[in-house]
Amino acid sequence: MLYDAIVIGAGFAGLTAARTLIERGKKVLLLEARDRVGGRVYTHHFADGTYIDLGGQWIGPTQDRIYALAKEMKVPVFATYNEGKKTIALNGKLKLYSGLIPKIDVASLLNIDYVLKRLDKLASRVVPDKPWQTPDARRLDSATLASFLDRHVWFGNARQVLEAGFDTVFACTPAEISILQALFYIKSGTNLNTLLNIENGAQQHRFEGGAQTVANRLSKCFEAHILLNSPVTHILQTETSVQVITRNAQTHTALRVIVAIPPALCARITYTPPLPPLRDQLTQRVPMGTVIKCYAIYPTPFWRANGHSGQVVADDAYHLQTTFDNSPPDASRGILMGFCLAHRARKLLALPPQERQHQIMQNFIAFFGKAAEKPLLYTEKCWAEEEWTRGCYTGMMPPGAWTNFTDALTRPVGRIHWAGTETAAVWNGYIEGAMQSGQRAAQEVMDMES
Repeated sequence: MLYDAIVIGAGFAGLTAARTLIERGKKVLLLEARDRVGGRVYTHHFADGTYIDLGGQWIGPTQDRIYALAKEMKVPVFATYNEGKKTIALNGKLKLYSGLIPKIDVASLLNIDYVLKRLDKLASRVVPDKPWQTPDARRLDSATLASFLDRHVWFGNARQVLEAGFDTVFACTPAEISILQALFYIKSGTNLNTLLNIENGAQQHRFEGGAQTVANRLSKCFEAHILLNSPVTHILQTETSVQVITRNAQTHTALRVIVAIPPALCARITYTPPLPPLRDQLTQRVPMGTVIKCYAIYPTPFWRANGHSGQVVADDAYHLQTTFDNSPPDASRGILMGFCLAHRARKLLALPPQERQHQIMQNFIAFFGKAAEKPLLYTEKCWAEEEWTRGCYTGMMPPGAWTNFTDALTRPVGRIHWAGTETAAVWNGYIEGAMQSGQRAAQEVMDMES
């Protein structure tokens, strides 16, 4: 069969692209390497009905596409638990605080406020769909976010708090990305206050039954068009069509292909003819972030009775940068989730699984007391170990990538089009960005074939 389009990758980008084309009457095949849909959104369900989101889980204001889709798929959202005090674990001491900024010395607080406002002001100038055209782009792209912090952070406490926050936002250290990438990401998600906050922020809502429920129900709308367990190994272009070959030696032919997977995975496909040098070299320069999501499940959210929100920000004496209350809306279980990210995650990955669990549990106990000692269950998800992701939350641009490779991330290569949250101008790295990218790529295909 000759398809109008083959879509590679059944995350939210690929699902959105496939659905958009099918609704326009196109013959579409969606190929997914895993045995499930959802991509970096993955919900695990336990026999007792408890569920945890091992991947993407939050949505917030201005993410209109995913809110509308959840409503259409009849998946209710609920507010992330955000009541009570938070904890800052800094310099060997635990302190409670309220609001977004932890309770530390005044000089450090003023320094943090200055840095956040300066970054927001710089981010407001970014051209989101063409970051390389941002004023002073080459200078901003030639230095790291860490070098910016070196110049503008003057107190150790301020640096510790900012780095824990930025690690959580970017899933990489400030030394791994350019200032321009950081500013683009901030602008893409509105501003830093939105990215960091729960109320009126990117973490405002979660999905009843887990985020993957939305992807599962969407896929049911066109499941006859989806082939799971079909990793793509080779894409062969001719002047009139494209052949897509899978690991299980199946060959499918289409007029167009949408590759809706992270750039790091795009590089693992063989292309005939080879990709243009700029596109190929770019995929060598967009590494994935490093994330381990760590869960401790208890009979009840005991910390709430103590007036605690479950939220912690911790310095690098701990494995976890941040923690959140991830309990279900009816509080039928108490679920603590901790993010181990970037350099802390890489250190933890050197340990055997049992030792990793011990170390993380020691963090939970330090933050929440003896009541945290004996969870019903501990589990974790390291996305760097996932064959068909190789990291999370997203691929990040290091110094020089935006200004040297400009639009190579999204520019079609013959009959090949690119999607995925990394290619989104708005809410890059989020489910919303993935959906936006799928719509854009589908529109490109329709424009080319009209």
